[in-house]
Amino acid sequence: MNRREFISTTAVAGAAMLLEACKSDSGEQKAVIKKSSLNTINVALIGYGEEGQVLLESFLNIEGVRLVALCDIWEYHRGEGERYLQKLGNEVRVYENYEDLLAKEKDLQAVLIATPDFCHAPMTNTCLKAGLHVYCEKMMSNTIEGARSMVQTMRETGKLLQIGHQRRSNPRYVFALNKLLHDAQFCGRLTAVQGQWNRAVKEDFGWPKKYEMPATMLTKYGYKDMHQFRNWRWYKGLGGGPLSDLGAHQIDIFNWWLGTTPKSVVASGGLDYFKNHDWYDNAMVIYEYPLAQGVARAFYQVQTTTSAGGGYFETFMGDDGTIKMSEDPSLCAIYREARADAVSWDDLAQKGYVRAIPIPVDATKVDVRETAQLAQYEIPVFFNKPPHQSHLENFFNTIRGTAKLNCPGDEAFTSEYVIHKANEAVGVEKKLLITSEEVKA
Repeated sequence: MNRREFISTTAVAGAAMLLEACKSDSGEQKAVIKKSSLNTINVALIGYGEEGQVLLESFLNIEGVRLVALCDIWEYHRGEGERYLQKLGNEVRVYENYEDLLAKEKDLQAVLIATPDFCHAPMTNTCLKAGLHVYCEKMMSNTIEGARSMVQTMRETGKLLQIGHQRRSNPRYVFALNKLLHDAQFCGRLTAVQGQWNRAVKEDFGWPKKYEMPATMLTKYGYKDMHQFRNWRWYKGLGGGPLSDLGAHQIDIFNWWLGTTPKSVVASGGLDYFKNHDWYDNAMVIYEYPLAQGVARAFYQVQTTTSAGGGYFETFMGDDGTIKMSEDPSLCAIYREARADAVSWDDLAQKGYVRAIPIPVDATKVDVRETAQLAQYEIPVFFNKPPHQSHLENFFNTIRGTAKLNCPGDEAFTSEYVIHKANEAVGVEKKLLITSEEVKA
């Protein structure tokens, strides 16, 4: 069997074997859902900006679901989305206002929400109360109170609420968590975690002048002007800055993989580069996680002034080994410390959990205090779907009663809370304590 055949075979087997393991054990979710008699799930997409377009591309690959309505307050986006779908042979009804959509669309089962953060709570709550299942992009809300209200409405209505932390449905992440970190105790004692997502300087979004929204409409929907509407992520009261946009995904992985929430956070950040934004452009955060064997510290950085630093990833480091994860498969790797039991690692390779990568011998050492070179391995699970597709599939399968949500609102809230606390720590410039009680929705 060659390398390509090995990877392909292992990917299929690994995905089939492990997807069950990533299902949520949340007690609050109405998991005992009767199998739907529906052959097709009718869905509406609310928000057709950058994230809405990404969701749509994943959605269109999924059988058994049909997009029947599209909503966006900006005529330019509505028209763009309608024309694109028409070219694909998908006729949809378009709406400016989501409340009009809900009033007129009588055969919906679910909605996908990809609007600015400050809209998430009111839209999600209204849709849940209308009897619809909701897939809402992260962050849940631009406020802790808004996020908590979404969980409460989910519980009250018994409807499904999936939050768009899509890595929780990624077979590679599921495999590494369940087989390597848990079953094989690959890292040994976890001592540190690191994550980053840096991006280069980007100009603020503009807009075609002939499609500029009237001031009265902008005010109606909560915006001061078109610049704020197009660049809402940078404005307080609308979004949560780079820790919300980028860090949210990876800090959620910290909580998920460590199986707990941090006991404290300290952070530093500022408006170091851009002068026309509310939110800082760079931030560095340190969490302290209380684990059974002792504290593990997790460092996270997000820079929006440089793309250097080796890409976006999360790294879990222990005294026996390290697991480096990313949605970019070229960045994923696992490393064995020289002190680790070589026999047990060979056994993992035999089981198909890892695959060794030959590395050149390091002939020189700079200092006697250097440790031996790490042995590198591959994670033998790959998948070739768009990043959001598996998470959407999990949502629709749960509606049908054949799965359980991988990131229901109550589980997502714990991550959302500690992300909000990191933003708070940047502002007050001091260490903040976090109790297990306050993290509960």
